[in-house]
Amino acid sequence: MRGRPTLAAVTVIGALVLAGCGDSDSGSDSSAAGAELSVGAAYIPQPVSDSMAAGFLTITNKGDAEDELTSVTSEAGDVTVHETVDGTMKEVDRLPVPAHGRLVFKSGGNHLMFEKLKQQLKQGQTVSVELHFAHSGPVTVKLPVKAATYQPTAGHSGH
Repeated sequence: MRGRPTLAAVTVIGALVLAGCGDSDSGSDSSAAGAELSVGAAYIPQPVSDSMAAGFLTITNKGDAEDELTSVTSEAGDVTVHETVDGTMKEVDRLPVPAHGRLVFKSGGNHLMFEKLKQQLKQGQTVSVELHFAHSGPVTVKLPVKAATYQPTAGHSGH
């Protein structure tokens, strides 16, 4: 991004427009040299714990440059990013969002871990999080709290 502050600003605006509108193409042509991020399939299964929950979503990058998710913040409580490799979960400080690719958080895989929740989450509520990236501006996402048994229609399975 060095030497391209205008392109970086356009990339951030394009990413925010995409995240807010879902299917919008606004800004897609102006950020061809950077990451072009959008977020979908976001949800939290209703937790059985009063103080902990897991969150899932998909970050899509239609741009020509990779980015990295570096942190997640929420007023609901502390949020950490966890990677699952060979059935083992570990907290990580960043995960790549590949150019022309996706970073998927799903049950049994990568996920957001909410801890020290300020209130118990119940089905029908919505939790707002802010995703922070190495190169793109922050993106705010609303995660609806679904039934504990909810399975996304995309065919993700797990427990």
